[in-house]
Amino acid sequence: MDVPASPQPSLHRDWSPPLPIAPGFEHLVIETPGLRSHVAVMGDGEPVVLLHGFPQHWWEWRRIAPRLAAHGYRVICPDLRGSGWTEADDPEIGRTSMLADLVAVLDVLRVDSAHVVGHDLGAVVAGQVSYAHPERVRSVVQLAVPPGFMTFSTKLLPAFTHMPALLRHRQGRSLSWLFGPQYAAKPLTDDVLDGYLRVQARAGFGAAVRRLYRGMIVPEAIRLSSGYYQRRRLRPPMLAVFGRQDGPFAEQTVRRICRGSDRYADRFDLAFVDGAAHFIVDDAPDAVADLCLDWFARNAGVAAQRG
Repeated sequence: MDVPASPQPSLHRDWSPPLPIAPGFEHLVIETPGLRSHVAVMGDGEPVVLLHGFPQHWWEWRRIAPRLAAHGYRVICPDLRGSGWTEADDPEIGRTSMLADLVAVLDVLRVDSAHVVGHDLGAVVAGQVSYAHPERVRSVVQLAVPPGFMTFSTKLLPAFTHMPALLRHRQGRSLSWLFGPQYAAKPLTDDVLDGYLRVQARAGFGAAVRRLYRGMIVPEAIRLSSGYYQRRRLRPPMLAVFGRQDGPFAEQTVRRICRGSDRYADRFDLAFVDGAAHFIVDDAPDAVADLCLDWFARNAGVAAQRG
């Protein structure tokens, strides 16, 4: 049985910089060895963990979490190491640092297993926990990132063009360019950009970006491209979702690199969303919420049998 922990919530005025406003959330600090994780939570019921992308944080889910909570789910949105309002004693980020952080947070919250949804960076972590701790994952939805068992294709190379700049990122250089038309189907307003990027002003943010890409993203990308996960079995039911305007991940390409999923996964499916690109949660929040709710419901019996 999943019993939520009850750390004392912190109010908006306690945070620096101030948290962007999102009604209905409680804001907790979950303390684990060497880490103080900011976690935004909402609702009651079966747990769902939402893992944000880069350069985002918990606020990415401001329009998804209320939909899930209204359908009887307890929504848990942590800021991953190096992002948002989470603070770490050791600034280094390794390939599995966020995986270990997530498991530790779930332990403190007494969540034995949960549905897991991840976008971009969060999808990488969702994939890691699905392979490493399948008993903790009831079902998984990956947004804008292919499954670990994919077959690498040169058609995917345009998806990595942003990486050189991030490997050299310096403090004070805005990351607003990442939300440009190449990655977002719909322009983000200045208020939304501020909500995501206000944490850039914190000391050490530039170094955190470099550590993230050098310590986690590049090593994990090498594993993906080398077929490492093709030698492992994916047990939790996984849905991989892509925006139809996400150029490198055109439907034809995605279906090709995911061929033969039965050899690698117990249950796997694909979905494609109109009017969305890489930042699919901002481009099409209602479609994303509907797909998640449908996937959770379709796999409720599977999760019960595995549990």
